[in-house]
Amino acid sequence: MLLKQDLNMADSEKPSEGLQLSQEWLEAADCRAELLQHLKEQVPQIFCLKKELSPPEEEELTQRRLLHPLECFLFGEDPQEGRQKLQQGSASSQLCGRVFKEGETVYSCRDCAIDPTCVLCMDCFQDSVHKNHRYKMHASSGGGFCDCGDVEAWKVGPCCSKHDPGAAAAMDEAVLEPELHERAKKLFRVLLRYVTDFLVWEENFELSAELQPRLKDNAYYCVLYNDEHHSYDHVIYTLQRSVNCDQAEAQTHTTLIDKEGRRAVKRGTLRSCQQAKDLIRSNSEHISLQPLRVEILHATVMAHQTFALRLGSWFQKIIGYSVGFRQAFCQVALEPNADRDRPCLISRLMLHDARMYKGARKIVHELIFGSMLMDSDFKRLFAIEFTRHYKQLQKDFISDDHERSISITALSVQIFTVPTLARQLIEECNVIKVIVDTVLELLREHLDESNRFFFLGYNSDKFSRIQVIFHDLRYILISKPCVWTEELRGQFLEGFKIFLGFLKCMQGMEEVKRQLGQHIAVEPEWEAGFTLQIQLRHILAMFQDWCSSDDEIMLQAFKECHSALIECNNQPFHKEATDFYMCKQILRARPYKVSQEPVSIHLPISRLLAGLYVLLWKTGVIERLDNPECYDFIQLAEHPLRCVVLAAQVTAEMWRRNGLSLVSQVYYYQDVKCRDEMYDKDIIMLQIAASKMDPNHFLMLILLRFELFDYFNGNSVSKDQDELTQWNRLTEEMLFLLIAIFGERYVPGISHVTKEDVTMREVIHLLCIEPMAHSTLVKSLPENENHETGLEAVIAKVATFRKPGVSGHGLYEVKKERLMDFNPFFYHYSRSQRSKAEESQKKRRAQESNDKALRPPVPPAFSPSFSRIVQLLCCDVFIHILRRILQRAAEDRSTHWTEAMIQRALHLIGQALVEEKTQLESGSVEDVTFDFSLKARAVGSEHGKSLFLLLSKIKALPSLEAQKDLVKWLLQMFEIVKCIREKSSPTVSVSMDTTKPEESSQDKEKAERKRKAEAAKLHRQKIMAQMSAMQKNFIESNKMLYDNMPETGTQEEPVTSSESSAMEQRELCITFGPLRGPTPAEREVLTCILCQEEQEVLPLAPAMVLTACVQRSTVLTQCRGRIPANRADGTGTYPLFIPPDLAVGTHTGSCGHVMHATCWQKYFEAVQNTTRNRLHAELIVDLENGEYLCPLCKSLCNTVIPLIPLEPLTFNYENAEIIGQHLTLPRWIQVLAARIKGLKSVMQDNDVQMDGSSGSSGTTGLFGDGQPDFRSILAYGVQESRKFSDGIAEMLVVCATTVHRVGLKTAPNELCPRVPLMAWNTCAFTIQAIENILQEEDKPLFGSLQNRQIAGLKAIVQFAASQRLKSSQGVIQRHFADMMGVLLPVLSRKNTPSVLDVDFFHLLVGLVLSIPSLYQEEGIDLQPSAVSSAFNNMYIFHLVTMAHILQVLLTSTDFPAAGDAEETEEARLAAELYTTVLQHTGRLVPDLSGGSVAQRVKAGIEPFLRSAALFFNCLTGVHPPEELFSAPVSSPGQMEALCSYLALPFNVFQLFQDYRDAVSPMLQRWCGSPSITKALPGKTQTIRYPRRRNRLIDLPEDYSSLLNKASHFQCPKSTVDERKHPTLCLVCGAMLCSQSSCCLSQLDGEDVGACTAHAATCGAGVGMFLRIRECEIVLMASKTRGSTYPAPYLDDYGETDPHLGRGNPLHLCPERYRKLNQLWQQHCILEEIARSLEVVNVMFAFEWQLV
Repeated sequence: MLLKQDLNMADSEKPSEGLQLSQEWLEAADCRAELLQHLKEQVPQIFCLKKELSPPEEEELTQRRLLHPLECFLFGEDPQEGRQKLQQGSASSQLCGRVFKEGETVYSCRDCAIDPTCVLCMDCFQDSVHKNHRYKMHASSGGGFCDCGDVEAWKVGPCCSKHDPGAAAAMDEAVLEPELHERAKKLFRVLLRYVTDFLVWEENFELSAELQPRLKDNAYYCVLYNDEHHSYDHVIYTLQRSVNCDQAEAQTHTTLIDKEGRRAVKRGTLRSCQQAKDLIRSNSEHISLQPLRVEILHATVMAHQTFALRLGSWFQKIIGYSVGFRQAFCQVALEPNADRDRPCLISRLMLHDARMYKGARKIVHELIFGSMLMDSDFKRLFAIEFTRHYKQLQKDFISDDHERSISITALSVQIFTVPTLARQLIEECNVIKVIVDTVLELLREHLDESNRFFFLGYNSDKFSRIQVIFHDLRYILISKPCVWTEELRGQFLEGFKIFLGFLKCMQGMEEVKRQLGQHIAVEPEWEAGFTLQIQLRHILAMFQDWCSSDDEIMLQAFKECHSALIECNNQPFHKEATDFYMCKQILRARPYKVSQEPVSIHLPISRLLAGLYVLLWKTGVIERLDNPECYDFIQLAEHPLRCVVLAAQVTAEMWRRNGLSLVSQVYYYQDVKCRDEMYDKDIIMLQIAASKMDPNHFLMLILLRFELFDYFNGNSVSKDQDELTQWNRLTEEMLFLLIAIFGERYVPGISHVTKEDVTMREVIHLLCIEPMAHSTLVKSLPENENHETGLEAVIAKVATFRKPGVSGHGLYEVKKERLMDFNPFFYHYSRSQRSKAEESQKKRRAQESNDKALRPPVPPAFSPSFSRIVQLLCCDVFIHILRRILQRAAEDRSTHWTEAMIQRALHLIGQALVEEKTQLESGSVEDVTFDFSLKARAVGSEHGKSLFLLLSKIKALPSLEAQKDLVKWLLQMFEIVKCIREKSSPTVSVSMDTTKPEESSQDKEKAERKRKAEAAKLHRQKIMAQMSAMQKNFIESNKMLYDNMPETGTQEEPVTSSESSAMEQRELCITFGPLRGPTPAEREVLTCILCQEEQEVLPLAPAMVLTACVQRSTVLTQCRGRIPANRADGTGTYPLFIPPDLAVGTHTGSCGHVMHATCWQKYFEAVQNTTRNRLHAELIVDLENGEYLCPLCKSLCNTVIPLIPLEPLTFNYENAEIIGQHLTLPRWIQVLAARIKGLKSVMQDNDVQMDGSSGSSGTTGLFGDGQPDFRSILAYGVQESRKFSDGIAEMLVVCATTVHRVGLKTAPNELCPRVPLMAWNTCAFTIQAIENILQEEDKPLFGSLQNRQIAGLKAIVQFAASQRLKSSQGVIQRHFADMMGVLLPVLSRKNTPSVLDVDFFHLLVGLVLSIPSLYQEEGIDLQPSAVSSAFNNMYIFHLVTMAHILQVLLTSTDFPAAGDAEETEEARLAAELYTTVLQHTGRLVPDLSGGSVAQRVKAGIEPFLRSAALFFNCLTGVHPPEELFSAPVSSPGQMEALCSYLALPFNVFQLFQDYRDAVSPMLQRWCGSPSITKALPGKTQTIRYPRRRNRLIDLPEDYSSLLNKASHFQCPKSTVDERKHPTLCLVCGAMLCSQSSCCLSQLDGEDVGACTAHAATCGAGVGMFLRIRECEIVLMASKTRGSTYPAPYLDDYGETDPHLGRGNPLHLCPERYRKLNQLWQQHCILEEIARSLEVVNVMFAFEWQLV
């Protein structure tokens, strides 16, 4: 009652009352109190009432009673007038600021964006310069906003055409009037505080005095909040048991809770709400450890909270009116609280964010986006406020369970990525320190007693949330400063120190100790440490980048890093220094065995120091470093060396008992994700040490740490095979390390190379493994902080691109001239990559007939600071090591060496010789100190053999055959270097001399190869001769078989001797009539694919069957989306008469594989038994509906077609000629009519008398002119019906029942009278579908069909023809009479459709296949003779053709323009016929030439004729004319060939002349049908001929056009802006809202998604959809089955991009789209789905019906 009065009062209020109210508030002493008083009275009367208002009513009252008065107060006048004044004085914003929804497509420009977080919305991108740049697109996770207009985000083109900078000046001037500004601040202050108070509301809060209602009702709400611990089903279950609601209501509640974040699930008294709360908590605790969050709120509080949310969107609207309002709002939001301890309003909202529910968070975030982030000054103030509370916000986020996209912490990307703002925050708040401190505090619980991280038993969810904080540090460092201030220097260095403190906790963490004897009990947690490392990878690189940009910072950072490293005490030495002796060298070092003592793979400070040291040299700042000698590089390199040794020992399988965790750590240590800041830096640190230490001492240290010192000193002898294997493997790894230290110079600073050179070398080595796709290359290359690899800049220089075909992807192949840079021991290769690369390069060299030696490439020269490294390869210890290794090989003691070891040793010798040659060529011999070749030739002190001699010795070893070429090349290199040293002759001639022996050996090899090839050729010829003789012998002994077999690929014609009989054969390429051609006698012997036994196909033999799949189809439909209803009672003309729109047809396809029927039955039973036990098998095959996979090709099948041979034929041409003279068309019609009239089965349900029939007349002579009687039809020739074996009969029933069940979507019923109809219809539809494909692809009608199509087609036609033998003859006769009634109105059948309402090809097939039933006599199975059939088929075909010509004429409106050619006989007859038809239908005769009518008719009937030719060829087996075999369907002469084959005159209009007497009255009756007179004025839609050929819709070339279309798509059933999945139907072009609850609908009593529902009407259950935001095709075949398929869009590198993972621009690939079109037109979607599901083993079934 109260509500009604309120509403009446509200209606009487006028807008002027708003002004009056606002005036009162303005004049009041305490404006705030008055405003709150108004809200106190009005809000509870509008929101959260007992009887809730409808949303429109609620909105109307809110506007009138609350928002309108507030706006009046704000403007001080009518709000509309106030807004107009504001609009005159201001312009639109320069910033776009569009807030992205989840899933929305955003764009980033790789050329112009400052960093990858700078993005544009779809509309701004389309209007910007970046559209023509290298852009990337991806789906937003929600919460970000468009950076259009932000000059700091873009190098060029910061604005699109809509947000041009011209507006900026106008914006600055748009200042509010002082009074308006003051009023705005006053109002905003009250309302924003009101909003804040209610959004940060806690359950136990009390309403303030200003808002306390006078009477407090006992009305409360029980409010349930969203969390991420409980699933949908858990919440539904809990609600059903707690608040007595049904499932549908519980589902609604749950959906809204998930979307909005909370929902009132009960209204009642405090007590009843408390009970509900307790029940919800206890019920939810049973399911999950945590109960659901439930609160009880008073109805008044709920009302105020609802209005507070509404005010949030109102604020956004108001601040959008003017910059002045926005600034006023920001001032109020950020002004400090009077109470110093309490933060400002916006901070209160931020600090309470984690406790707020989704809906409230969303409003607050959007308000921040629309206000503070749109103004640079307030953005800075907000950023300071955000940084001040950063630690608390992150702590709240980590304890919160909501995703980051709806957390306030996600705003960091909007603040920290702005370069100027980031620097200000470093200077004013030291944001680096804040962020690192936050991480340290959050990870403090994981520190052990040594103050290092130890992540045993860590919480992965919490840890993944902490990782996100590293993104913020990356954002801060993303653009380094160009100018350094003292303040920035100081604060950055302080932040860097704190960061070093964090790294100290990582240095040496998670030590491992080798497990001996027993396998490790518990695998340690290693993922957390490496996750940290991956997060730090870019941050470490960015810190180094920042340091290198300022000399002062560089020096200070290096010193700080060195001090931090010295302070670290991980893995200390436990023994004192000892002296070690080798080759007269003494090394004093402290022993440490990696295999016995703890070692850690985590050394971030050591690696950072290595990076900074290289930068010191690169920038030249090293000169300013105080006493650089004091740095002990042996000490600094110690830990990296241990780490490298650990990796080597793991590879040598010494740590097997430590489990898989250590193997995984070593894998990641060298993997592309981590190696930049791990493995690579360790190698650099060892290179630094090598450049500072004596080379002999360095090598001795390496031998010590590899635990090979004694082994190479000859003090260690062992016979233990395992130990020897270990030493061999360690020696391999040690040599590999030396190759890397000496040869890996592609680091800017270590040598004079650029980043581009480094990338180029990486790409060359990747492509040396195998040709690779662009995406594979990108994955294999290290990314920088902007996710760029630098690949595009270098790829064209090193590789050529090979375009993709219809499947697969484009590949890059390395250019030949770049292969000289290939290094078989490239340090970034994994073991498998190295062997693959080596194999492929050896293979390539062998093909090019070069030697197989993989020589070391010439490396760039070391920069001066690292030039001493080369001395490693000419020092005594190195020579000693090599001599030892080669000595063992020369002695050929297989246990003491491996081929891999020798290969590495040879490579090192090669590196040394290349280095020496390079140095000698670039300087004078006297200046070159590198003397490897001299030392290698010197005789060793121990065994008296030099390296050179040992090399010569191992060259002859058979066990080193693979290395022979390399040894040969090394010996030549020794000679070349010797010649250069001795200057004995010019380098060129020396090299020529030295290559002579090589050339002569090459010639020998060539000659040898040639001899072998000749021998092989002779051997092949001999074998071929033997094979040929055997084949001839076999043919002779099996002559009979070969005589009866058809030639492959063609249907055999009888072989004739004379030319005249050959002519006769050609003339008899006619399929029916008195001149019907012969049926070739084919003997078909087939092999069962299951039992592999052969059998001839015979009518009385055991049945052989063809696998087949029957499915409903709309491929040919002319009325997409309209599927005729199937009447259960069987009434109606469908499927007896198929409408010409072919709305839905039944297609039967086959994969062409043959089985015995009995074998198939056994196989099918076995499949049923095994499949029932298989997980999710129902997704692949539907057992209930008889589905199975073809045993051979795994195509989906649901029936089998029995194979029935063509009927043997004896055709009496003389008899045919005599009958032809008497059996004219009129006579044939009379005979037929008499027979139909006499059949009881036909007449019993048709009480209408036939025209002109007056009882039975007496019999006259056989060919007399008298009235024919009931049995006259038999006089023209009958024969006994065909008999089939029981197996064939049974299979006929199986197939027919499936066709009937699937085609009509009905229960199986083999006795249904519609079974034969469906068999004929599937035969007709399948032929039409094949004709459609041939026409689409412009292929020959007969010559281009695949074998499986030919076999399937013949089987279907013979199966359909045999249907009459398995059905009741009465039913068949009745169907024939009904169908004939369309052509012969004289029969006067009931419900006969007009000629416009029938598809005549379906009618033709039905009539031809059912007419033999008229010959049935009581007790005798008869069928027409060959001659009778020839005439029956001819007359039926001629009648149907004439009716179809009339159909074409009646529906044609667009006649082609007439040519100037003279009038032909054809044109005259065409014009005459058209005039007659127009007179019969009472229309005016237009001025049309006969030629254009003839042209139109011929074009209209051609598809029908082609289909008829296919049908009669399969039915009769008569060979078609050659033109139909070889020429495409569109070529000239096709019409004549068709007419000749189908016994038609070339001038089809001649038919009407030839049969004038019989056809004229029929023509009049056909035209006089009421439905024709109704259709002709254009009142009803008629089908035009030739029918429109359906294709998949046209897609735009550029994928961004589709994304644009999707972004503007509005779901028809939903107004909310949550994520949508716009999905495009490729068959009809409809845009659907997929996978969304808003568009669920009912189909057969089940909830289905929009795509499933659409596919049911558009494609009879089959659908092909493009999910636009996911960029993938979805194929659907039923409610439960579907699969994904690659979209036909490719990027410039020939690759698809599912889910826009890479985000490159995509363009339509016409070939792939054509393939998709073929997949659809050839009805292969079902097959494709089954195949893809068979390949992918599904663990959890996907609910395709909800798509």
